[in-house]
Amino acid sequence: MFERPASGERALLVHIGIGLAADQDQISEFRHLVQSAGAQIDAFITAQRQSPDPRYFAGVGKVDEIAERVAEDEADLVIFDNALSPSQERNLEKRLQCRVLDRTGLILDVFAQRARTFEGMLQVELAQLRHLSTRLVRGWTHLERQKGGIGLRGPGETQLETDRRLLGKRISLLHERLAKVGRQREQGRRSRKKAEIPTLSLVGYTNAGKSTLFNRLTQADVYAADQLFATLDPTLRRIPLGQSQGNGHAVLADTVGFISHLPHELVAAFRSTLQETVEADLLLHVVDAANPAREHQIAEVESVLRQIGAGSVPQIRLFNKIDQIDAMPPRVDRADDGQVSRVWLSAQQGQGLELLMQALEERLAEFGSSHCFCLDSAAGRLRALLHASGQVQAERQGAEGLELEVRLSNKALRRLLKREPELAQALRPGTDGAEGLKAETRMVEEPWSP
Repeated sequence: MFERPASGERALLVHIGIGLAADQDQISEFRHLVQSAGAQIDAFITAQRQSPDPRYFAGVGKVDEIAERVAEDEADLVIFDNALSPSQERNLEKRLQCRVLDRTGLILDVFAQRARTFEGMLQVELAQLRHLSTRLVRGWTHLERQKGGIGLRGPGETQLETDRRLLGKRISLLHERLAKVGRQREQGRRSRKKAEIPTLSLVGYTNAGKSTLFNRLTQADVYAADQLFATLDPTLRRIPLGQSQGNGHAVLADTVGFISHLPHELVAAFRSTLQETVEADLLLHVVDAANPAREHQIAEVESVLRQIGAGSVPQIRLFNKIDQIDAMPPRVDRADDGQVSRVWLSAQQGQGLELLMQALEERLAEFGSSHCFCLDSAAGRLRALLHASGQVQAERQGAEGLELEVRLSNKALRRLLKREPELAQALRPGTDGAEGLKAETRMVEEPWSP
């Protein structure tokens, strides 16, 4: 076996198109991904095959060409833009006499560089160990024998079996720790649901501008850069939704970006983080409008959303980076039913943000609005009930009694009025939908007669 260098900065890239010629957008994305990992690109080799070679993935002739280029450039690392099997990686390393990395390993490495929080590091480590568990034999073939000799007779395990056992223990420990973090996240989600605070989740292809938009909407200072997977650790912030009109707040979540052929190990490891997307009330699908491959990226994101169980969550597509498109003004597109379906904006320049906030207020109107109740001084029980059922925004003594401004969703208000008919009489007529809600309550209370 060759000696693995401590670092592999000089990389030779290989893209093997299976059945189709090399796509320039995929090649560009692959280059960007390698640069995000911090490698220096020495050369790029492309090829096309009808099916992968079982031994090397690439053909024997192409592997010889790669070997010659590795020797000529003294490359430290060869990175394939394909998913290689453990045996293919092992065979390529023996033939090329340097480290070989596939697309999955490259993405895992980028994730490992980006993780900053405790949860993020746990998730990345779990994904890496799952990926490594199938490739242990690559580095331990020289130790695959029984321990023996005087004073060395042990449990009868090979070095490979010992490592697999230790790896399994570490994976189990990571599962336990992530389960604990997941329970804490679930507790926060339950609290938001109880308070009926709507949750928005930013999703989209990596480097579409989600973090920049997140910072614009929340005045946060989340790291944002023109690189793949700049955001890895999820962040949640409150944003106002037309507070002057009494619409309260929503919670906005910034999540990890998606990419073509996202490794299954990452999807499984980040399931607790992606649960914020699954249980969101509305998805904000950020699209790089200036990218020629945006339709392909949209399809990839939709595929991952279906994979994690968020395919049916309502969404608005936000076509970002319109400042990079000539004569493209901010605008709102509506679907056939009249609901907002697309918003064209630029998070970097701040264009179209007011249109986005108006669209959010419109789509989230059902999650809460301000209602005014007027109670007499003896209605202490009803006052306590309003405090327990909603968010009391103001309480003052008026000419007719105690006035309370309460933020409630229409669903919660209907449920409350049906349970407490006296509150239907206390609901001020000026409240939006008050008369309709009172009429619904009377229809429930009054028996039907022919």
